[in-house]
Amino acid sequence: MRREAFYVPDDGLIYLDGNSLGRLPVEAIPRMREVVEAEWGGRLIRGWNEGWLDLPSRIANGLGSVLGVPARDVAVCDSTSVNLYKLAFAAVEARRPRNKIVTEPGNFPSDLYVLQGLQRVWPDLRIVPSTGDPAEDLDEDTALLCLSHADYRTGRLRDLTRINEAAHRVGALTLWDASHSAGACPILGEANGVDLLVGCGYKHLNGGPGAPAFLYVAQELQDSLVSPIQGWFGQSEPFGFQPNYRPARGIDRFMAGTPPILALAALEMGVALCAETGIESIRARSLAQTDAFIEWFDEVGESYGLRLDSPRSHRERGAHILFGHPEAWRINLALIEAGVIGDFRTPDGLRLGPAPLYTTDEEIEHALRTLEGILKSQDWQRFDPVRARVT
Repeated sequence: MRREAFYVPDDGLIYLDGNSLGRLPVEAIPRMREVVEAEWGGRLIRGWNEGWLDLPSRIANGLGSVLGVPARDVAVCDSTSVNLYKLAFAAVEARRPRNKIVTEPGNFPSDLYVLQGLQRVWPDLRIVPSTGDPAEDLDEDTALLCLSHADYRTGRLRDLTRINEAAHRVGALTLWDASHSAGACPILGEANGVDLLVGCGYKHLNGGPGAPAFLYVAQELQDSLVSPIQGWFGQSEPFGFQPNYRPARGIDRFMAGTPPILALAALEMGVALCAETGIESIRARSLAQTDAFIEWFDEVGESYGLRLDSPRSHRERGAHILFGHPEAWRINLALIEAGVIGDFRTPDGLRLGPAPLYTTDEEIEHALRTLEGILKSQDWQRFDPVRARVT
């Protein structure tokens, strides 16, 4: 529990949306001021040789322990969608003439859009949305298996080891989106046979709105894969300014443009908190907190028409809970008005994400009492059923 390490200006506000945007680390406030005023303002261009260039690798050091992979195999850069594109393209290209990608229709939509975009490069590429066990859709034509580690709606965790082994048996590569598990659940990417992995920095890693993302490439694959975005920071000698591209060796070849220093400075603070606390401790507290939601559902919530859409099993459960209800949108609005912030996921999901680093047990108890009161009184009926642009 590290609540004191986060900026909480209103103790009366219960925040259960850290799985969408994490809270602000206290240390990020003076750090951002230092970077803006002293470094950018005072040191100007000299800042690049005084620590800025090392920021991505410093953050990768912390991420390595959080993800369970060597830091040398992690690059901190770009957005999740851009990184997914880079790795999916590189993987398919390396496995041609195989022409099949296995994914699932419930994957995060942006991931599906990126995969569909690859068909513009290879018109014969087939995107196969598995509706059952994705491992059963793998065959000798499969170039890539691309899935989310934790489902963005239900929080269900995939069995990394089993699925990776199935993909490797047919010679396919695996690409995982860990946006909803990184910083909350152990991934143990190297031990579980993960080939490729991407994730964002603004959820459980508490890096701030739109924080830079990260990617992981297993070391044995790095020099055989080539990023389709050939930016100067992925070149073997960025400041050699050569006219022809020659990819760097190792993970640096997956970098692209100039690192966003202000955003990276904030992300460094969030990643450090996760690394210092330890992913096993974070996971243990997360499971205890989501257990409380399920116990409440069994005792109270089900009688008010809620549906539990998240797994009960610890092995399969991520770090948030999804309750289904036909009026989930308006119930969420009533909760927000009452000082409990969760979120809504289409078509009928009320998603609640306690953050083990800063959500207290008392907050969870209060939030569940508030939810019970709203369901009992049907106070949600006061709210407009028309959804806002951001849900």
